[in-house]
Amino acid sequence: MSRELTFEPFDCDNHYYESEDAFIRHVPEEMRTRVVQWAEVDGRKYHIVGGKLSKAVVNPTWNPIAKPGALHKYFRGNPDGKNPMEYLKDREPLPAAYIDRDARVKVIESQNLESIWLFPTLGVLYEELLKDDTQAVVALMRGFNRWIEEDWGFDYKGKIFASPYISLVDVDQAISELEWCLEKGARTVVMRPAPVWTEGGQLSPGDPVFDPFWSRVNEAGITTVIHAGDSGYSSQGYAEDSFGSNMTGRYRPSIKAFSIERAAHDWLITMSMERMYTRFPNLRIASVENGADYLDMLFRKLRQQSVKSPSWFDEDPVELFREHVWMNPFWEDNVYEVIELMGADHVIFGSDWPHIEGIPTPLDYLEEVEDLNHDDLQLVMRDNTRYLNTPRNSL
Repeated sequence: MSRELTFEPFDCDNHYYESEDAFIRHVPEEMRTRVVQWAEVDGRKYHIVGGKLSKAVVNPTWNPIAKPGALHKYFRGNPDGKNPMEYLKDREPLPAAYIDRDARVKVIESQNLESIWLFPTLGVLYEELLKDDTQAVVALMRGFNRWIEEDWGFDYKGKIFASPYISLVDVDQAISELEWCLEKGARTVVMRPAPVWTEGGQLSPGDPVFDPFWSRVNEAGITTVIHAGDSGYSSQGYAEDSFGSNMTGRYRPSIKAFSIERAAHDWLITMSMERMYTRFPNLRIASVENGADYLDMLFRKLRQQSVKSPSWFDEDPVELFREHVWMNPFWEDNVYEVIELMGADHVIFGSDWPHIEGIPTPLDYLEEVEDLNHDDLQLVMRDNTRYLNTPRNSL
């Protein structure tokens, strides 16, 4: 820690590792073959998702597990010139805090954090694999959320705020699920930044068919989080499109490394161009673990579109974006540039703990914001996420 704090931060990006029955426990037995099953291949357990073998991760039982921030030096610029796999050799038995909420509370306190938002590891990957089967996506969403609520809780001791997963593939089911989440005390909902695969074809998340869902979100004042996952982005032949990476031998970089940012950029700019913040003025969107390097370009494109189509936008789309969106930069992004673009009141701190791409301990993030004044630091590190964590009365 590079400076003493007078407050405890609120980490907007923590993760659990799903239990072996997370995608099964609450899924009706007759649907399990269409959703998620287990299989053993060459002595290793894998998920079968929608009837197909998934190797999104090489060890979905998580034991042993690479340590938090194992790739920290790699993303810092790889000063040692190592292959990514070399950083992942140091593994440990699965810590209780990754799968048990009481153990996690103790870790949160030991890390000098006030609270955390908690997101899936695998749960943001499987909608893409099931997108052609609407009923399977709905069964996954409903079953998975009941596991989250049961094992982690949407508000556990004011420390852990796990986010239920929402898919819009069936708007009526999405509204029903949102109502259940609100009844259970959810503070946020999370979805992947991707077009929606409905039975009638792909649609923008801002398509009017989804207005009843967004109207209820608007009324409830709950924050919608878009979190990095498998958004189905193709490398158009420039790279292999499987979600898992082959990091053996001499690692070959490719445009696949930018798919997360491409997906978030497209989702966020589409919401602006669909005038969602004019139509639903109480929407609050938090972009988490999607990076922010594209933000300046996104604003430039919005300004160009507002000039080219002056009769379309009722208000300045860039100013509306700054009012309704909160950005969680990658820790390796230039946080000061993001603050300059968004304002310190719309940037949120997230560590990605305990994932390998994150930082070893959450407050290592202070190294990235050491030049912020106290007031801006408190906004970024705590107050902004506190604000988003509290439902806002409809405007």
